[in-house]
Amino acid sequence: MYPAVQLFIDGAWGPSASGKTLSVVNPATGEQIGTVAHADIPDLDRALAAAEKGFGVWRKMSAYDRSKIMRKAAEILRTRVDEIARLMTQEQGKPLVEAKGETAFSADIIEWFAEESRRAYGRVVPSRAEGITQLVLKEPVGPVAAFTPWNFPLNQANRKICGALAAGCSIIVKGPEETPASLAAFVQCWADAGVPAGVINLVYGVPSQVSEYLIPHPVIRKISFTGSTVVGKHLAALAGAHMKRATMELGGHAPAMVFDDADLDSAAAILSANKYRNAGQVCVAPTRFLIQEGVHDAFLAKFVAKAEALKVGNGLEPGVTMGPLANGRRVPTMESLIADAVQKGAKIATGGKRIGNVGNFFEPTVLVGVTKEMRVMNEEPFGPLALFSSFATFDDVVAEANRLPYGLAAYAYTSSHRTVSLLAARVEVGMLSINHHGIALPEVPFGGIKDSGYGSEGGTEAIEAYLNTKLVTQSI
Repeated sequence: MYPAVQLFIDGAWGPSASGKTLSVVNPATGEQIGTVAHADIPDLDRALAAAEKGFGVWRKMSAYDRSKIMRKAAEILRTRVDEIARLMTQEQGKPLVEAKGETAFSADIIEWFAEESRRAYGRVVPSRAEGITQLVLKEPVGPVAAFTPWNFPLNQANRKICGALAAGCSIIVKGPEETPASLAAFVQCWADAGVPAGVINLVYGVPSQVSEYLIPHPVIRKISFTGSTVVGKHLAALAGAHMKRATMELGGHAPAMVFDDADLDSAAAILSANKYRNAGQVCVAPTRFLIQEGVHDAFLAKFVAKAEALKVGNGLEPGVTMGPLANGRRVPTMESLIADAVQKGAKIATGGKRIGNVGNFFEPTVLVGVTKEMRVMNEEPFGPLALFSSFATFDDVVAEANRLPYGLAAYAYTSSHRTVSLLAARVEVGMLSINHHGIALPEVPFGGIKDSGYGSEGGTEAIEAYLNTKLVTQSI
């Protein structure tokens, strides 16, 4: 059964003050499966008061005790993987195996941040004169407002919750209205682990109304947003106008560079799996496939075979390896991007069409001969579209990799150590993975540059963003 999702404020679940709700739709069937409470200003005011109170409690707890509660949350989450994953597949569409993987991985993230929370060290700076002590202290920045998307309902919110709580902050999460139940069940794990009331608050509502009220509010001292570049720029400007620290994880258009000397079988297997994971609705998904001329046709054949072997369907059905697009509006977007590319000379190697007329299913698609004049080579498709073109030289492929204003992730496959070194020096991204898919682990930085945002939601950098630095210098 899919629940009627409520707001979580000050340690308790409840409806909005107005009683308003929003519909939740299963993207595989097009049917309404439930509702989620719609927060208005009175609910946000309650959440702000709760977060302020919760911060006062949480920041006074020792890092050791905070870490114990976080590890307890991870333990509880691991016992509820099946339950939460099923909710996620119903509301988001991804295959059940992917939903289970995301839920289990969320526990790993919590555990890692729990350990790091005990190591948010300050330092002693040697002084220039006798009798002077110089201490650098790390203090939690304060209550946080976090805005999270629907493509990874748990992981995107979890990174923000973990960074905040590890540093000693409280948080208000504006969750995704399309996928509310899995996140609500996740927050319940934290509550059951003993997180004090007000430390974590969860609301849903009209995104613009919630963000434009929370960000300027004096209680909020830190912003974290994952979503589109257009919205991210607006929220970053709003945060800047009120001198609020912000972390922005925005859009991407990741190049995947395959050189003549690459292991083509390995590259095709890894890149296809990560292209069509979550139906391509992944900010770091490989999208622009830049293949060196000598292996273009051979690699294309291997990749197309992988795409055609996928089983598209309802994520709850056995054997399904790609689910529907999460939102109905994405289907005409895919069709429009493909039509524009074909009209300008691209060829469809496989896919290219909607599947059926029930749900938001779309074929895994490969476009060949794409050029930079096509919309799809400039706009993030955020769907199951792989865009193939060839290159001649190293300089050619780096120029294309760096052409767009995005700079989130990039991938490369080569057996040349020289090429690896040159790629590391010249590709303009926040994350570069070579000969494997090694990004998004809890212990490594996760974030982009240029129009893909700034800050990190992984590694020690993720906690640093939630800490103020204070110098205390004194004469003894």
